[in-house]
Amino acid sequence: MISATDLRKGTKILLRGEPHIVLDFNHNKMGRGAAMVRAKLKNLISGSSFEENFRSGEKFDDPQLERRDMQYLYVDEGLYNFMDQESFEQVALNKETLEDVIGYLKEQEIYQMLYFNDKPIGITPPLFINLLVTDTPPGVKGDTAQGGGNKQATLETGLVVQVPLFVNEGDILKIDTRDGGYIERV
Repeated sequence: MISATDLRKGTKILLRGEPHIVLDFNHNKMGRGAAMVRAKLKNLISGSSFEENFRSGEKFDDPQLERRDMQYLYVDEGLYNFMDQESFEQVALNKETLEDVIGYLKEQEIYQMLYFNDKPIGITPPLFINLLVTDTPPGVKGDTAQGGGNKQATLETGLVVQVPLFVNEGDILKIDTRDGGYIERV
C-alpha cells in the first residue's frame, strides 16, 4: 500500500482500477484541517492527465506493473511489431500507444515494454540511440555570424533534431531519447 503522503514524481499507483503515474505533487497543511495532497496524475492506459486532491490518510495499491525486454521488428499496416526476448512471442501495438516514442523506433533495437495485467500499455526506449542522418542542408562557413550555429537534420526514423553545422548526410548521431537532443556524432 502506498500512502498519499508518500506520493512523489514518478510514483505509480492503482486508482479506480487503472495504473497512474504521478507527474507532480504538492503537500498542503491547512490551519485546522487535515493535510491534503494535490497530485497531477497521468493514466498509463489512456494517457489522459488530471489533478486530484487526496487526504493524507488515503492509501493506494501498487499497480503490479511488469517490464519486459522487447525487440522492435517492423511496422505493417499501422501496427508496430515487437518480439519478447524470452518467450519469442510477438506483440503488435498501434500508433496511438507508441505516440511518444515513434521517432526512436529502430529495427532490431531492444526496448522495455510496460505490462499491466499481462496487457502491453507502453514502451520505453533506451536512454541513447544511434540514428543515421538522411537529410540535412549543408553547413556553410559563416552561418554562425548571426549566432545560430545549428541546423535541422532529419534522421532515419523521421525524427527532426537540431544539430551543429558540421553534421552531414550519412553521419550517425547519438540522440538522447528523454528530450530528443543531439549528443555527439558517432
